[in-house]
Amino acid sequence: MSDLTTMTAAQLVAGYAAGDFSPVDATTAMLDRAEAVQPRVNAFVRIDHRDALARARAAEERWRRGEPAGLVDGVPVTVKDILLQRGGPSYKGSWSVGEEGPWEEDAPSVARLREQGAVFLGKTTTPEFGWKGVTDSPRHGATGNPYDPSRTAGGSSGGGAAAVALGAGPLALGTDGGGSVRIPGSFCGVFALKPTYGRVPIYPASAYGTLAHVGPMTRDAADAALAMDVISGPDPRDWSQLAAPAGSFRERLEGGVRGLRIAYSPDLGGRVDVDPEVAASVRRAVDRLAELGARVEERDPGFEDPVEAFHTLWFSGAARVTEAFTPEQRAEMDPGLREVVEQGASYSALDYLAAVDVRMALGRAMGVFHETYDLLVTPSMPGTAFGIGREVPEGSAHTRWTGWTPFTYPFNMTQQPAASVPCGTDGEGLPVGVQLVGARHADALVLRAAHALYQDGLPASVAPPAL
Repeated sequence: MSDLTTMTAAQLVAGYAAGDFSPVDATTAMLDRAEAVQPRVNAFVRIDHRDALARARAAEERWRRGEPAGLVDGVPVTVKDILLQRGGPSYKGSWSVGEEGPWEEDAPSVARLREQGAVFLGKTTTPEFGWKGVTDSPRHGATGNPYDPSRTAGGSSGGGAAAVALGAGPLALGTDGGGSVRIPGSFCGVFALKPTYGRVPIYPASAYGTLAHVGPMTRDAADAALAMDVISGPDPRDWSQLAAPAGSFRERLEGGVRGLRIAYSPDLGGRVDVDPEVAASVRRAVDRLAELGARVEERDPGFEDPVEAFHTLWFSGAARVTEAFTPEQRAEMDPGLREVVEQGASYSALDYLAAVDVRMALGRAMGVFHETYDLLVTPSMPGTAFGIGREVPEGSAHTRWTGWTPFTYPFNMTQQPAASVPCGTDGEGLPVGVQLVGARHADALVLRAAHALYQDGLPASVAPPAL
């Protein structure tokens, strides 16, 4: 039997169908892997052996009868501890969340996975309320990078990305309000997709409003398409959800990139200082797209940095989610979160509406941009993973995480689909990601282009060491 912890979700399903191994085999292997890596990287808030094995045994029996419950029956998955999962707490990385529950609801994406037979290995780490681009919290500590645990996994979905990279489940559910699946995807060497806003329903509504998306982190683009075929199902609890997708994302993976019009922006018009090794890896990915037949042009999208407007929207959301906190609860908060909450509480309604104006103008500009270009390609991150337990890299002049994530948060403001694809490593063996951005609703095109890179053998990151 091959190492089940290295398999994709699609490979697991094919193995179940062929009778080569069972969901219990895969689940046992991945639970063992989760326990083995947890002391070094701290990817999990909770590892649930009893529930996972019970669901795996039920899936095994369905496969034995030839009656799988759905596309991911028996596939081990993890869920970010921001999202509700019935049967246990969703702590959101905060001491303010009690144990009492009753924890009787699933988030829509979790419900769709449950309906189609997924096996839930456990809940993965997040910073408090998912507020920053690294994963550490007062309640659950810091999550280390699979390639070097002394460095950050990124965030805020760092636990899920680390779990996928280390073989503790091929599919992780994360959330992304400013880069929170793409940042750890880039740092941990896994695929990450932020879908068009509304494509994956959200409930309860995020404190950060329509900046926050739910998306998968996986071993490759094909597994993300599989996940999207499951979690894109509608849910009436989300008033802003989109209609059901027109077809299967998996069925639209093929076709390659020949003829696509691609704009390559290496540094957003000179605004971003990109590490030379990162720039070289991303350039090689862009060259691959051209060799595969895309019409690539070096072109910047031309927008000004919307960071101040993003801060107004993001910090206001943080202030809102903590509005009812007692003095004792505030004292237990992440100190950085406490600072942005104070800043967010100082904004007026007019400040907020001015930020919305910036957001609408940016969305309009990108809509026009995509009249000419099918995809925008940028680095996912300007650098690779830095020291654990820090909000900003060593020696950085920035004070907030948005200072080193200039390629990600603008596309939360515009609600566009964006993916991070592994495209190599730096001189220290740390992963590098290339970002593919599509027009709103062009999720299938983003996945297709990413899949073409995987088929061409682009992702050059070596597997992380066995920790």
